[in-house]
Amino acid sequence: MFYEPRQGHGLPHDPLKAIVAPRPIGWLSTLDAQGRPNLAPYSFFNMIQTHPPLVAFGSDGMKHSAANAIATGEFVMNLVTRPLFEAMNASAAALAEGENEFEAAGLDTAPCRLVRAPRVAASPASLECRVVFSTALHDLEGRETGGVLVVGQVVGVHIDAAYLTDGRFDALKAETVARCGYRDYAQVVEMFSALRPTDKGGYAPGQRDL
Repeated sequence: MFYEPRQGHGLPHDPLKAIVAPRPIGWLSTLDAQGRPNLAPYSFFNMIQTHPPLVAFGSDGMKHSAANAIATGEFVMNLVTRPLFEAMNASAAALAEGENEFEAAGLDTAPCRLVRAPRVAASPASLECRVVFSTALHDLEGRETGGVLVVGQVVGVHIDAAYLTDGRFDALKAETVARCGYRDYAQVVEMFSALRPTDKGGYAPGQRDL
């Protein structure tokens, strides 16, 4: 089949989110202007550059996390794992502005080093980020879609040493979870390695951070 998104797909459910998958879950913690914590998962999240490390998330509408990140200039990405899945899902509840998702999800907070927002204490890894860019999203005709894009530079990284294996972060041990389409998720249960054509017995020059 072929379809143009503007004209509809004719299927019971939109297939695009299932095609562009799996996606990292941006489990974002922020503070609002009054210093109240907020925690929410974002389906549209990824790392987009290595040096300096930049991550980005998209928000369908100006939701609390996006508004807080833009207003305060910072946010924290907390890794979602299978043991933390129920808490992550609970933090997606539509609470009133100012209500504490950490408390609602039964999660403890831990302080960050370089940003004021707290992190999820039980997460195997958290990224402290400062906003470098944000913009309203537009369509081909230049009309605002209501969505917003936020790009943050990673300024601090927390890793639980229990999830390091031979100097590498072990996604299998962490049981990392990703977002798929519809109501589906994926857990990292198997991995394989491959060298690029330019690699000669290991990493190619300049590619040590693959």
